[in-house]
Amino acid sequence: MMVVAELAAAAVDVTNFITASEASSQAFKTATLLKSLTINALIMGENGVGKRTLASFILPNATAIDASNFEELLQALESSDEIIIIDIDNFPNLKLLIDTIKKNKTRVVATSRQSFSNEYLDDLFSVKFDIPPLVRRDEDVQELIKLFVKDAVELFGGDSKFDIKNFKPDLSDNANSLRRQVMISYLLQDIDDNELMGIIENYLFEKLGSNSDYRNYLYLYEVPLIRAGLTRFKSQLQLSDRLGLNRNTLRKKISENKEYLEGENNE
Repeated sequence: MMVVAELAAAAVDVTNFITASEASSQAFKTATLLKSLTINALIMGENGVGKRTLASFILPNATAIDASNFEELLQALESSDEIIIIDIDNFPNLKLLIDTIKKNKTRVVATSRQSFSNEYLDDLFSVKFDIPPLVRRDEDVQELIKLFVKDAVELFGGDSKFDIKNFKPDLSDNANSLRRQVMISYLLQDIDDNELMGIIENYLFEKLGSNSDYRNYLYLYEVPLIRAGLTRFKSQLQLSDRLGLNRNTLRKKISENKEYLEGENNE
């Protein structure tokens, strides 16, 4: 069995692969090879790393069905020459699925959210490979940011200027969280006071109701103020002076909001 490890493909659509990193460049070469073959492939990795994009690149005309929709999937296998199975690890009976695929001689490219070995899968898939998360593909992250900014300009209008000086990419859900973050950051970079207060007002409207709401939601003001201050002034001492706070008071505020200020304890 051919096992290709440590490959990546971060792409927004099937025609625009990001190949800035060595891993994604190799993934594109592998995908190009698979397009010309008639073998089954399994792509493994976290959400948002490009599994579905890569699968659609390999089989551009195939229907993609989530394995959790097992009845729909089994019916599709009866009438399809090729199919993309999303999150094959969601299927409740892998033996039944594999037997159905073999019976109908359907070509399959599947994805899974975890790297795992299974005797039925090992028998079906000639090629299996992992796509590493974006935290290990910094070159791809930088290119994705540029691409998502372009998307934001086309969607919302305005100019293409986007300040990434203090931008810390949110890669918690890989490209999914990064795209959301870029979109929100792009919208907020030119926001005025009234617009910002309107956003907070809408957020709080349905949440208010207890007799301690002032204290409960004070962090919405304090946390961004402390984060911005520590980033700009580099130390608690300077920030406490700029805010007109006793240093011990600032330390107390940081401790009270430690859930949101982890790693911000600049001395």
